Formats: sequence, structure tokens, C-alpha cells
Amino acid sequence: MTQQSKDERPSVAAAVIVHEGRVLMVRRRVREGELSWQFPAGKVEPGEERADAAVRETQEETGLTVAPVKSLGERVHPKTGRLMSYTACRILSGTTHVAAPEEVAAVAWVAPGALPEYVPYGLSEPVQAYLDTALPS
Repeated sequence: MTQQSKDERPSVAAAVIVHEGRVLMVRRRVREGELSWQFPAGKVEPGEERADAAVRETQEETGLTVAPVKSLGERVHPKTGRLMSYTACRILSGTTHVAAPEEVAAVAWVAPGALPEYVPYGLSEPVQAYLDTALPS
């Protein structure tokens, strides 16, 4: 069994949700470096699957109940250094709102052309490829 070092942070799971030609983004109450807007996301709990964490975090942050569709891969985030996993999800129920005001300042359904304003440093290639097929051009 390997021992984690004190500075090793848990991985983060993000949900990539497309609905009616837009993608869901949340703005954190506290910025993490340059990161302000991002997909609904949070730490993966011990023993939790990454897709389950993405579903749970989406519910906690936005009030939406979603289901995982497919994994979009992992990467070390270029701005935070955290191990990120991305899961494409579909909406099952709920209305989007700020459900965790202590963590989330705002939620937005972002049109494809506006994504660079929200994420100026770019998305991971697999996430961008998924959005290229899921969103209208």
C-alpha cells in the first residue's frame, strides 16, 4: 500500500453538462489562482468513483440531478496543478440555481462562442472535442 504525502491533494471530478446548445459553468466564490469559472466540480471522496463525484458535486452546487454519459478523461489542470477527471453528464431533473452559496457565486449556461471569455486558458483536448460535437457551431 502506498502512503500519500501531506501535500498530495485529492483528485477533482468535473461534470460537463450540455443543454439546449449551452454548457453549464459555475463561478467559485473564492478564486483558485486564475480559475474563476469552471464546470461543476469537487473533490473525489475516499472510495468514491469519479463519475459519482461529478454527479454529487453538480447536485450540491447547482441543484441539478444528472447522470453520467461518458468519461472525457483526466489531466493535471494547468492552472491549479490538481488531477482533474471530466465526465459528460445529462440532466435528469431540477432547475439550475446557486445551491451552495458558500462555495458558488453564480451559475451560467454559456454559449459556445462565449466559452473563451469564461475559460481563457482553454479546455483539455478531450473536453473540447466533446463540446465541438455536442454544441452547435
